[in-house]
Amino acid sequence: MKRIVALILFILPFTACEDVIEVELPPVETKLVVDGLLRVDKSQEFVDVQIKLRETSNYFQENRSTEAESALIYYGRPTRDGLFESLSFSYLVEKDPGSGIYVPNLAQDSIRTASAEPGIVFILQITHKGKRYYAQTEYAPTVPLDDLEQGDATLFDEEETEIIVTFTDVPEEENYYVFDFGNGNFQPVEDQFFQGQQFQFSYFYDEKLQPAQEVSVSILGATEDFYNYMDLVVEQTDNDNGVFQTPVATVRGNVFDITGLDNINIFDNVERPNDYALGYFAIVQENTRTIIIEN
Repeated sequence: MKRIVALILFILPFTACEDVIEVELPPVETKLVVDGLLRVDKSQEFVDVQIKLRETSNYFQENRSTEAESALIYYGRPTRDGLFESLSFSYLVEKDPGSGIYVPNLAQDSIRTASAEPGIVFILQITHKGKRYYAQTEYAPTVPLDDLEQGDATLFDEEETEIIVTFTDVPEEENYYVFDFGNGNFQPVEDQFFQGQQFQFSYFYDEKLQPAQEVSVSILGATEDFYNYMDLVVEQTDNDNGVFQTPVATVRGNVFDITGLDNINIFDNVERPNDYALGYFAIVQENTRTIIIEN
């Protein structure tokens, strides 16, 4: 009993001194966050369309899913006068109530991978809380990965794993790529210094990967705008939750608030710099290879 009383007397001075500090945060204007990266696997019949919508919150809370009044993707090949030769439409609905994930409504709303070709422009329109948002992107093809292999070099410390990536650039074109190494790890690459050549580079995982662990690496096509966006976001975030999970407010994507605009051709908010959503809408070809970690 004496020991118990002594323990209580020892703890009380520490617990009695605890004060609750309430931090008053300034009000934060919420913004729509659009995770609209659509990956095209040419071996499949349809594109896996999932547009994820969230809203920003305060400093200590995660972004929450949000519901749109409507969501639509339409696409076609534009003419010189800014019109389209023909248009196809994909109407989107929320996959599950409260999920904030929007998918094609019916079978006829699915987008065939055959429709994703160079020169085809895709447009996303969203109505959210009475505001209309618009994003435009061109389909970006890519090349296959020539090889993946495990290296034994390290960059900063021994608790790293090197993966060596090899691919061949398309000649006589300015090409941009985004590599997806999983778990929100991305690496943008442009072909400025290896135009039309085979190129090899090393990527270092921060942790030591386990033997027999399967690692998948994807090469994504990218337009110049998408490459620039990803380059800025990767530079400003640590990617713990992915570049679309906690987008940096200072990095603007291609989703604009067009509420009240008379001319749909002016959708970049020239005189309304604060009216935009976070995130990005892109439709890109994806090629993936897998490697098994040996040791």
